[in-house]
Amino acid sequence: MSLIAVVYHSGYGHTQRLAQAVADGADAQLIAIDADGNLPEGGWDTLLAAKAIILGSPTYMAGPSWQFKKFADASSKPWFNQAWKDKLFAGFTNSASPNGDKQITLDYLFHLAMQHGGLWVGAGTLPSNAKAATRSDVNWLGAFSGAMAQSPSDASAAEMFAGDLETGRLLGQRVAAVAARLGG
Repeated sequence: MSLIAVVYHSGYGHTQRLAQAVADGADAQLIAIDADGNLPEGGWDTLLAAKAIILGSPTYMAGPSWQFKKFADASSKPWFNQAWKDKLFAGFTNSASPNGDKQITLDYLFHLAMQHGGLWVGAGTLPSNAKAATRSDVNWLGAFSGAMAQSPSDASAAEMFAGDLETGRLLGQRVAAVAARLGG
């Protein structure tokens, strides 16, 4: 099985919980971007060795957190050498509002992957958009380019919606399946 890395920043624990669900689905290694925007020791080496990199950030003020952006800017070193070219990429995000401009964050993650010459893996799940749909359903927010989660501003990470966590798990599972299909 190929190495899959989930690199993410989480400000309040919600995105960390979603990252764990994605990692569980992909059997991936988690790499947390710290509060200062830095990777832990060995993080860059893990990303270099990975067949797939799944990117995650909360959506703050219509985009990823500054900590994630610091990581993205620092990724210019592997970009310069095209070290991540042809790796699989996917992405996920979380915000307090059902829309919250999460699509802008997913677009940012997509464009970062494209800068690196990566191959993007979308969510691959149909939206739960019937009248009977609830927040416990998979992809109840209707995202196609990655996994989205919504965590009310007064809810703890432990109170995240089951459908959002399952959507994240399924994204991770899909990335792992695509990696295996491509010979990883």
